Amino acid sequence: MERELALELARVTEAAALASARWMGRGDKMSADDAAVRAMRAVFDTVNIDGTVVIGEGEMDEAPMLYIGEKVGTGKLSCVDIAVDPLEGTNIVAKGTTGAIAVLAVAPKGCFLHAPDMYMDKIVVGPLAKGKVCLDAPVEENLHAVAKAVNKKIEEVTVVILDRPRHKKLIDDVRKVGARIKLISDGDVSPAVATTFEDSGVDMMMGIGGAPEGVLAAAALSCLGGDMQARLVPEDEEEIKRIHAMGIADEKKLLKLEDLLKGDDVIFAATGITDSSLLKGVRYNSKGASTHTLVMRSKTGTVRFIEAWHRFDKKPLIDKIQG
Repeated sequence: MERELALELARVTEAAALASARWMGRGDKMSADDAAVRAMRAVFDTVNIDGTVVIGEGEMDEAPMLYIGEKVGTGKLSCVDIAVDPLEGTNIVAKGTTGAIAVLAVAPKGCFLHAPDMYMDKIVVGPLAKGKVCLDAPVEENLHAVAKAVNKKIEEVTVVILDRPRHKKLIDDVRKVGARIKLISDGDVSPAVATTFEDSGVDMMMGIGGAPEGVLAAAALSCLGGDMQARLVPEDEEEIKRIHAMGIADEKKLLKLEDLLKGDDVIFAATGITDSSLLKGVRYNSKGASTHTLVMRSKTGTVRFIEAWHRFDKKPLIDKIQG
């Protein structure tokens, strides 16, 4: 993939963040998501790629834009697969809380696990704890392994878990060991990425979330040297059939990072919509807005944080998207 593509993809997530951020705290998650999708789609069409969405907003009959199988880009240069979540954290934006991002990952064709829209059990750690945890190991064992790897006392280790009834036992087990817990309402890509930054305050992420988000997290972890194990969690026979159709014969297979993402060339970009431990959210001013974006490439190991100021009067496309 062309080196310049990384910054072009940052433009895509910036546009989605700018469009959806205007809906922050307004209680309308559908409009926030729609704004992000439309903005991302519009800017994607200016990027010189021949792209196919393999993880998106759903099937063609379920989503008007950025559906699985949709072609994006100008059709020139790189032929790539794309994983997108224009607004990761729709409820977060609707409520005006922390942790919403616009996120995407791009890789050569055939590299992403084409994860269906179902649940996935995950355990995520940063580079210091790489290879030290196992999804099938007891919670206590994993927590002590992480504490040792990051050189912290167990009561200093912070675990991010989605605040869901299904996680009651997991939460109880973590508390019994004595580790700290940060419960989040939505959006587990951002905290998964945060595990790779020592000053983020996040050491580990555990629990069941979305499978598409798991692949996006894997893309980021491959750039940053983190680690992840996962297992799909089908809820019925139809979802089991979908797993088999993906080429996974055993629906209970333990998926490692290399199963979720093959190859060594992936570009990941995420722009903050609301503040988080990883990125600052969109901030509007009298002339436009500022954004904070993380963009990185696994092949080179380059990690960039981009603070950008956007003048809406000088960006006709952004102004049109903002409506």
